[in-house]
Amino acid sequence: MSTLTDKAEALLWAPSVDELPMALRLAVKLLRFTYSVVRDAVVGNLPMRAMGLVYITILSIVPLLAISFSVLRGFGYHKQIEPMLYEFLAPLGEKGVEITDQIVGFVDNVQGYVGAAVGALVLLIYTTLSMAEKVEDSMNYVWRVERSRSIARRLSEFLSVILLGPVVMVTAISLIAAVERNQMVSDLRGIETVQQTFMVAGQITPYLMVMAGFGFVYWFIPNTRVRIYAALVGGLVGGLLWAASGQLFAAFVTNSVRTLSIYATFAIVIIALIWLYLCWLILLVGAQVAFYVQHPEHLRLGFRRVTLGGRQREQIALSLMSLVARRFRDGDQRIQMQDVASELALPSLVISGVGQRLESAGLLTRTEKDELLPGRDPGQIRLSEVLSAVRDPQGIDIFPEGRWPTNVRHVASRISSAINTTLGDQSLYDILDQRTEEIPGT
Repeated sequence: MSTLTDKAEALLWAPSVDELPMALRLAVKLLRFTYSVVRDAVVGNLPMRAMGLVYITILSIVPLLAISFSVLRGFGYHKQIEPMLYEFLAPLGEKGVEITDQIVGFVDNVQGYVGAAVGALVLLIYTTLSMAEKVEDSMNYVWRVERSRSIARRLSEFLSVILLGPVVMVTAISLIAAVERNQMVSDLRGIETVQQTFMVAGQITPYLMVMAGFGFVYWFIPNTRVRIYAALVGGLVGGLLWAASGQLFAAFVTNSVRTLSIYATFAIVIIALIWLYLCWLILLVGAQVAFYVQHPEHLRLGFRRVTLGGRQREQIALSLMSLVARRFRDGDQRIQMQDVASELALPSLVISGVGQRLESAGLLTRTEKDELLPGRDPGQIRLSEVLSAVRDPQGIDIFPEGRWPTNVRHVASRISSAINTTLGDQSLYDILDQRTEEIPGT
């Protein structure tokens, strides 16, 4: 498989592509995009992530729906959620109706128990937040984000969405239904052209809502700044894939009745698990699309590990710290790792390892929102310290320093002495204020 992918990438990313006509260049870029998404969905860890989310869904679906039912009951909308469940499980055919009825029965039982025990409510909230945490971890994996939200942010942000999300969704559906019942709208629907327009709108509205929901997940869940246009493109692709897979899965279930009868009563469980897996995989694939739209420099790299040369690590460290120091001194908006990656025209995955070593050395600090700040006054951070952070052992290193031969230690000492002599006491602010004509080789 690796040989095949290597040949495909050598062809798609060949230097001669830049010499092709405009139309062919666009076609090659589209092929690069499609190839990268399919490669990650087949060879990468997205299928494993989707399987893990299926497991947590089985544990959390009833508590999540119980909370949603309770909130919607307070607004008088609790009867609206059952049709939504039927719609979601429609590709399962009659089995979907059976599963929905069982889930609603479980939810009713849970709600009755919760009313008599406060501890049960706490357990429901904990289980629901655990599911949200697993979804965030998967989204952070797709977006190459190393830090999750803090517990306080999870409680405030995820609970807000879990409690208000169903209300907003059901309210939107109710408003659409109210518009359709309006007398003026009813009169307009008497016109054939308007009637056909309403029919088409009624057919595509559910899919548009699914796309909007996917886009919101891609924009909100990752613990990084996601541009709206990237989230919308990912939502569009995810929604289209979900709609297409729903039709195909419904046809599969219909044509496999005899085969599924072998499993007897277990058939309904198997069908539900397969459909859940497909839904989570589609959600992750859409997130991957959104990520590549925002970070096309990762297309060829994917999730593969990156090895860097020593000089490249040093240049990344100096560049990263100088960019952070400049933002800090000028009082501009705090910079994030993805901003540094865009500035240096490098994948953020390449820079994050260097950033970890700078953090371990106490030269760099990352906030909960993945914003970067100097570890201390940049005027007191010497350039030699920045280089030492990537050249010398740090606390994050698993293995201690090796037992080097005497002559090797002597050479290393001479190199360190030369660096300290050349750089002297220059700080990050000194390199920011250095004029271009003073830089050798410019």
